[in-house]
Amino acid sequence: MPPKRTRRVSPSANGAVAGERLKRARLAGHDYSTWGWVGTDVTDASQITLEHRLATCGLSRESTFPFCANRFSGKVDREDKPDVPTQSTATAGELEDDVIVVSDDDEFAHCDPKNCRNNPNCLNYLGQEKWEDEDKALASFMRLANLGENPLHETRVPGVPVGLKNLGATCYANAFLQVWFQDLRFRSGVYRCQPAQDNDEKFQESPIFQLQVTFAAMQEGIQSAFNPVNLVESLKLRTTEQQDAQEFSKLFMAHLETEFQKQTIPGLKSLMADQFQGKQVYGTLCSRCQTRSERESDFLEIEVNLLNNSKLEDRLEALLEPEELSGDNKYHCSVCDSLQDAQRYTEFRTLPPVLHVSLLRFVFDLSTMERKKSKHSVTFPLMLDMDQFLGSAEQRKQKAGNGPTSNLYQLRGVLLHKGPSAYHGHYEAQVFDVSNNAWYQFNDESVTKIPSPGTKSKSSASSEKTNGSKAKKSVVKERGKPPRKKLKVDDSEIQVIDGPASSSQPHDPPADATDEGTVTSKDAYMLVYARVPHMKDVPSDSVASTETVDLKPPPRALDVVNTLNTELDKACKEYATKEKALEQHFQRKRRMVMDIYRSWCLSSHDEKSAVISRQALELWLSYRVSKPPNGKSKEEDAIDEATADPTEERHRIFSNADIQCDHGKLDPDKAGNMKRIRLDALQRIAEEDDAEFIPQFEPEDVCDKCTTDIFNERLYQIQHPKQVARFDELDYLEGEGRGYWISKAWLKDWKLTKPKMHIPSQPDPPPDDVEFVGHVRCEHGSLSTNTTSRRRISEEAYSFLGSIFPNMDLPHATSEICSVCEALMHISKEDKREIRKQAEDEKAKLKYVFEYGTATSSNLLPGSYAVVPDLFIRAWKQWLFRPTEMARPDGVNNATFLCEHSLLCFDPNVEGDVDGVAYIRRGDWDILQDLYQCDHLIAVENTGTELVPELPVCEECRRNRRSCYDTTNITIRILKPEDPIPTTHTPSPAFEEPPPGPGQLKTYGSRKLGSTRQSKRIRQVKDKNRIRKVTITRSMLVKDLKVKVQEEVDIPTIYQRLFYNGQEIEDNSVSLASLGVMANDTLYLREESEDVDLLDDDGNNVATNDGDEGRGFGGTLLGGAIGGAPENVGEGLTPGHISCPACTYSNPSEVASCEMCETPLKERQ
Repeated sequence: MPPKRTRRVSPSANGAVAGERLKRARLAGHDYSTWGWVGTDVTDASQITLEHRLATCGLSRESTFPFCANRFSGKVDREDKPDVPTQSTATAGELEDDVIVVSDDDEFAHCDPKNCRNNPNCLNYLGQEKWEDEDKALASFMRLANLGENPLHETRVPGVPVGLKNLGATCYANAFLQVWFQDLRFRSGVYRCQPAQDNDEKFQESPIFQLQVTFAAMQEGIQSAFNPVNLVESLKLRTTEQQDAQEFSKLFMAHLETEFQKQTIPGLKSLMADQFQGKQVYGTLCSRCQTRSERESDFLEIEVNLLNNSKLEDRLEALLEPEELSGDNKYHCSVCDSLQDAQRYTEFRTLPPVLHVSLLRFVFDLSTMERKKSKHSVTFPLMLDMDQFLGSAEQRKQKAGNGPTSNLYQLRGVLLHKGPSAYHGHYEAQVFDVSNNAWYQFNDESVTKIPSPGTKSKSSASSEKTNGSKAKKSVVKERGKPPRKKLKVDDSEIQVIDGPASSSQPHDPPADATDEGTVTSKDAYMLVYARVPHMKDVPSDSVASTETVDLKPPPRALDVVNTLNTELDKACKEYATKEKALEQHFQRKRRMVMDIYRSWCLSSHDEKSAVISRQALELWLSYRVSKPPNGKSKEEDAIDEATADPTEERHRIFSNADIQCDHGKLDPDKAGNMKRIRLDALQRIAEEDDAEFIPQFEPEDVCDKCTTDIFNERLYQIQHPKQVARFDELDYLEGEGRGYWISKAWLKDWKLTKPKMHIPSQPDPPPDDVEFVGHVRCEHGSLSTNTTSRRRISEEAYSFLGSIFPNMDLPHATSEICSVCEALMHISKEDKREIRKQAEDEKAKLKYVFEYGTATSSNLLPGSYAVVPDLFIRAWKQWLFRPTEMARPDGVNNATFLCEHSLLCFDPNVEGDVDGVAYIRRGDWDILQDLYQCDHLIAVENTGTELVPELPVCEECRRNRRSCYDTTNITIRILKPEDPIPTTHTPSPAFEEPPPGPGQLKTYGSRKLGSTRQSKRIRQVKDKNRIRKVTITRSMLVKDLKVKVQEEVDIPTIYQRLFYNGQEIEDNSVSLASLGVMANDTLYLREESEDVDLLDDDGNNVATNDGDEGRGFGGTLLGGAIGGAPENVGEGLTPGHISCPACTYSNPSEVASCEMCETPLKERQ
């Protein structure tokens, strides 16, 4: 059909009718419908009518806001009426493309989201489109209904293997379980294990039974991923710790071999040896007498070292390469009875049906003393001929290229380790599924079909996912094309060279097959090969033969799996029932909502209507198909999405508070959020949807008080600039004696476009307001002597201001300056000269006090001194500097230094006691007595070593004085690394600079070293900053003090050692008052190095590893001892306390986190 073209909008006739009286406000467009009438039609608040109040919200008949047509009213739901294509016919001689279909869209020409956002008569853009698309609306409705995850998504895709859920860090176990499950003989052996007599209950808790259940679920289960939590718990594995997959394999197989040995079935006792065990020989050949000394041993896997870009065959040859023993490494031959040159060799004598090749991907770096992962690339074949590595060197040479091989092995599994580090990463497995004859990538829950090993998996690419917790049930599609040569894969860094033709072909090669391709990988960790069965006479129940292997799970395990299958089936049926009921409920609600919003628009002012908040309408439309916005009101005016039954309807309240003023009516300032809806549509919402909009408003509910306040403010904004302009026209002066005085500050502020003095809805303060009258008049009511804060204005300007401020009263320009203020000003000048002279005289008489009056006991010369308050000296000096502005001190009062027994309450020789004390010479005290009122002479004699007061010190009152405080300051002295630690003999150590001693521990980055470069933060704390004042309270705990110290000097709390009176404060939970800390005391802080744990018990330097080796399998069933808790943990703790693993702080057992560093705690078992 031809394209649809929109007719161009015809210009409307906007001209005035002949004889119509024009209004200036109408020329302003939309402003007339809101506040355009301010200052034109209405110049006083008393003239405001209802029509004006309606206009403020766009609800007036005079409003230019149009009644927009409902964009959704003409639409028909596709369920009710199918779309009918429009037919157009071309006349003779016309092409079909020449036909133009004209559509009249003038109805919506000016309606768009931007223009109509503030239009109360437009209800088109509130979220109706969310309901128009039924499929999207249904999907959103179902998602918000919170039915939970569809259990159908957890069902197994037919023919696809089952994944295993990762319990945190158990991917290493999942990878090996997938490999072992595909070993049919091993799986059958696990199924045939039986409990001992009278031991059924204990057997069901054993790992062997849980392994039976796991294999049965992987074989018969309908879940896409099985949760092996019971198996992990039976092995007592720690789910949060990543372990080495190779170590897990060895330990778990050793445990299974022990369990198989307990069985009575003969084939089970030797299952592990028959299936996985081979024999190798370590021998030595004497070069002189050719005597061989051999020792035979069993192996479960072959370990090969890696070199970059190496081949598996080359690494196996290197493993079998003989070692020459000569020189200092000669061999002592028992036949020759002397040291002789010899060869040491390794030979494979027998190979198992299933061959495990361990690639030593993790190596130990002697330079860093750490384990690291080798990223060397290794190439391994899909078909491995092991005849070339079996037997002695002569036998291997004879077999090379001579006839068909008898030990041809086929690749059945590849274990991958993803990640750059040896201490963390992720394990995956690529395993050949014998039942489906196809390769799969196993990434825990995700199972992906792949053409061949080494190709890119769907878990790391955008390919089809066959299994997974969130994968939808679908049929697995075969991939059509084989991988190309040297296909580079990003995720596992694997490339396939000359891969097999197709994964859909039988996996077993023909009898004369040799090499079907190779795989290259940097993440391959272990390879699993299976001997091709018809290449050698092997037991009929070998790994590749399925005819006689019994793969029926035992009844007990099968019952557990059937129970899980039944529960999943039941959950799927229940979910389907709920889903169907919810869809029916959705259809009813959708029809109701669409019927309402398709008929709720008004077409004229004559229809009855209600005013509702735009946000409330949007929320009503969307609460079933989208999440509610953040920030709900206190009364929960929105909704609560979590309901027990999604189909259950309840009364819902939607708030109109965002358009309500403080007076409970419609707020004109919030008119942009108002929408007008038909009253019958609102009633339908209340009746059919049981929803209510509170409070309810009608258009006439526009607040008259708010309208008046806004009107006055807008009128002021219009009139004030005009008043200022008129004032400037009238303010011209002629002659000196004319005009009136006015405040400069008031006039400058009043002339601003938006005066700072102006308060909305209130008149401006007059020029003679209390805040400004002091600029013009003095305290006596006459003209002020300060001429800089006032100016003259003309009489015409004064009269104009008087019309605005009728009660204004300003002094005339001819007014006399206040005589009282003038006289006081002259008298003040004489007094200031006398005060300055007095200050100079006192300064000359007490010159020593002025210069050294605040001297402390540490820098006094021997002689006689007197004690005065330090506050007096400071106040006296301030008066000397500014005698006319500051008050002269009244006198010297030493009563604060005397106790009730008339003795000294401070010790002049104790640093913490002399806070607030100043010393002056004894002769200066006599001068002070002549100038000031002084009492209580406190004489002190300085002998050069100590201060000896004439009055004795009252020790009891002294301690009480320093102990009785609510808040005080203490001194924190930060010790240098070379400073001695305070002791009871030297509580205040001297701070000399000792020469660096030998044997000092030096480590990179250590913060306690003297010669080693320290961090910038520590170097910034210079000597002058090593003394800090800290404010404390009596109830403050030691841990709180350490936190304050950390904020002050940025030393972490776990590195702080505090000393008081020569003893270290070790208990962080005690208060400072209980330790006897007094006012103005001094505490010593020593910062401990982060590297103190580098020392062993003998003081030697010990290397540490960045990686945490962890406990391995210690404490698990595979590691022997159960529990695995390290000894001496928490040794020396108070009973009922827990030691923090981060900062070692002793916490009460009931707390959930450390009180010092807030590290989460877990009570010791």
